[in-house]
Amino acid sequence: MSRRTEDYLEAIYQLSMEKGYTRVKEIASKLNVKPASVSEMLAKLSKEGYLIYEKRLFVTLTEEGRRVAESVRERREVLVKFFVTLGVSKSVAEEDACIIEHVLHPETVTQLKNFVRFVEESPIYPKWLNHFKRFCQSGVHPCKASAR
Repeated sequence: MSRRTEDYLEAIYQLSMEKGYTRVKEIASKLNVKPASVSEMLAKLSKEGYLIYEKRLFVTLTEEGRRVAESVRERREVLVKFFVTLGVSKSVAEEDACIIEHVLHPETVTQLKNFVRFVEESPIYPKWLNHFKRFCQSGVHPCKASAR
């Protein structure tokens, strides 16, 4: 599945969270594209079974479209959490996650999920995470600093 397709499905998912549907104009605004481009893509995605598109009325995801959109969203959220754990600002983490979410191998995503969950369930500020933060600030590994 192309990055563009995933972006559309995720945008439709986000926009339809409240009402259960969205419209071409809202999708165009969110993705910063022309309504004609949206209509063209919606026709394609409808034909592929990812959504139901009633011209000039509404757009809603099918079960398959929702599954794909939720998967993309989950990958993005895991990446953002991972990057923030590394000390990357939230805005940069979100920007990078948006790009990377489309190209990661499923095995990598699984391990990132495991790592993020491990960190989230660890005691607050585990020793190794404090060491990493000090390393980022000083450039010196804490174990090597104590050996001096």
